[in-house]
Amino acid sequence: MLQLLLGIALFFGIHSASIVTLPLRDKMVAKSENGWKAIYAVVSLIGIVLMVRGYADLRQTPTLLYVPPVWLRHVAALLMLPVFAFFIAPYFPGRIKSALKHPQLIAVKIWAVAHLLVNGTLADVLLFGSFLLWAVADRISLKNRVARPLAGAPESKSNDVILIVVGLALYAAFVFWLHEVLFGIRPFA
Repeated sequence: MLQLLLGIALFFGIHSASIVTLPLRDKMVAKSENGWKAIYAVVSLIGIVLMVRGYADLRQTPTLLYVPPVWLRHVAALLMLPVFAFFIAPYFPGRIKSALKHPQLIAVKIWAVAHLLVNGTLADVLLFGSFLLWAVADRISLKNRVARPLAGAPESKSNDVILIVVGLALYAAFVFWLHEVLFGIRPFA
């Protein structure tokens, strides 16, 4: 469990720099933007590796907190439908991005809730719950700070079509193949 908790602390610690210490983050970027990006990338990667290993270890001896009803699998599957499109929406600005304002954070929140609905172990609550809490905190903090622009395609109405097609293709790839390959779990088994 220590590995998972350390991974969560590192990953969300560095991802929360703009939430908690925006002036310090901006000062570091002003000194060396590439240096900050390197630190951010390395700490994030270490955090992800520790989270994955810690989560996998905890799944070997699960501590059950709740047993979700089977029908919630269908709810989770429906909730997941827009997640991939929303997640990549900042890079393809159009109506979807404009309507949602922060589509990537919405994608993370939906993804986390969907997984919490169908997974009731301590490992699941720690992992998916931490993503949900961070996304909520980041969204709240964005009300008090300016979101940094992201490089992406030029704004266009056709970007929404691209998002929907690519999002649904990614959804299908994950549901029918990648989720099992990457995580050992078939969502529709």
